[in-house]
Amino acid sequence: MQETSALGNVLIVGGGPAGIHVAVDLSKGWSHRIGVANRKGIHAERLLTELEEHEFHVSTEVLVERARHLSATARLDRFYAGFDTIEDDWQTIVLCVPCHSYVDVIRELKLDYRLEVKRIILISPGIGSNMLVQESLDAVRDRIEVISFSTYYAATKFDPAAATLLKSIVKGLKRKIHMGSSRANSRTLFHLQDFFASLGIEAEQTPHPIGAESRSITTYVHPPFFMDSFSLNEIFSHTRSTKYMYKLYPEGPVTPGTIHSMVRLWKEISCVLVKFGAEPMNLLKFMNDDNYPVQEQSLSRSDIEGFVQFDELHQEYLLYIRYASLLIDPFSSPGKQGQYRSFAAVPYQQVSLDHEGKWVIPRIPYEDYRKLKLLYHIGQTLQIPMPQARTFMQNFEHQLGAFMKQQGADAFRSELVQDNTLEEAKIIIRKMHTLDLKGREDVFKS
Repeated sequence: MQETSALGNVLIVGGGPAGIHVAVDLSKGWSHRIGVANRKGIHAERLLTELEEHEFHVSTEVLVERARHLSATARLDRFYAGFDTIEDDWQTIVLCVPCHSYVDVIRELKLDYRLEVKRIILISPGIGSNMLVQESLDAVRDRIEVISFSTYYAATKFDPAAATLLKSIVKGLKRKIHMGSSRANSRTLFHLQDFFASLGIEAEQTPHPIGAESRSITTYVHPPFFMDSFSLNEIFSHTRSTKYMYKLYPEGPVTPGTIHSMVRLWKEISCVLVKFGAEPMNLLKFMNDDNYPVQEQSLSRSDIEGFVQFDELHQEYLLYIRYASLLIDPFSSPGKQGQYRSFAAVPYQQVSLDHEGKWVIPRIPYEDYRKLKLLYHIGQTLQIPMPQARTFMQNFEHQLGAFMKQQGADAFRSELVQDNTLEEAKIIIRKMHTLDLKGREDVFKS
């Protein structure tokens, strides 16, 4: 079939707020037909009912001041409650599901029989996700391009007040993302650059998907902030939390100690990236320039540019300054009382019961734990010491184990404790030997 738009017919896999948001954005001339598929279950059934009641219209409301004009409505051409009935009519598949479920989803999609599929886009992969997806494609690996974004380009949620799954609220938009393809000279990357430019987002290409996958801020920030005892006690508590994810102690987890562990984790992960031949990054510059900037009066350009050359204590000081400077939005306009918009008051998501009475562990930090464990296994295989990563993992495992003992194992879904990270690490190591490795061990001072 001839593609009549940049990405042809696009199927979004995952009917959460990110999937609805991406579907609306891609419907603005970047796809010929747009569809959404979700695994069978209560969520898919409810989504289908709502779509039929509203003639398959979905919408986004963008709260970001500079991008409010991007709020829009789109009409889905197809919705699939389950993967069994998906037609061979889609050229592009966009995975808007947690990265630890990529391989299972690819197998369930049975791409051997879907000859139209030309590319798969991973919007929020972990380090090594692209390699795992390529491996899972088996015989159709040469036919299908796999593209990794560094991270999902927005922060979205369903509006709890509206009680609908058809409207995605966009709370934040990245200023810049990275992306890499399994194929050299990918034309699709240029189409995607144009797509992101239309959203006011810079998209930089990396020579290899690992280069993009390593530029997700959650990889470096979530474990130190949300896999320490302060946050884990809040997340696993039955009492509604009144603390905030990005505030200074005692309102939140940010202390000199958590910042110290952040620096240690960044250096451990960077040692892994060096083995892949990927470019380690200046953490402070990445946080400031690609994510959320602070005023020059708080962090100077020389502080930011020289970050990797400073000693560890100096690095911790600068990172602490950054988080202290982001308690409020430093670029917002003050109100009549001179107060700036609060920026760090993000509440914790806590453990909850689903419709079948099973306990659900929030994606933060469960997904972060899965990603970190995979990285840790890779590091161990490469004989890279990662004591800080191990401490975070043990913190989470201890808290989860105590909670499961308290509630009883039957109160949890079996998938929660299924663990393929060691096997996945072996696959990634095997594939990394095909890369052009570079020796960059001199990048860090300590």
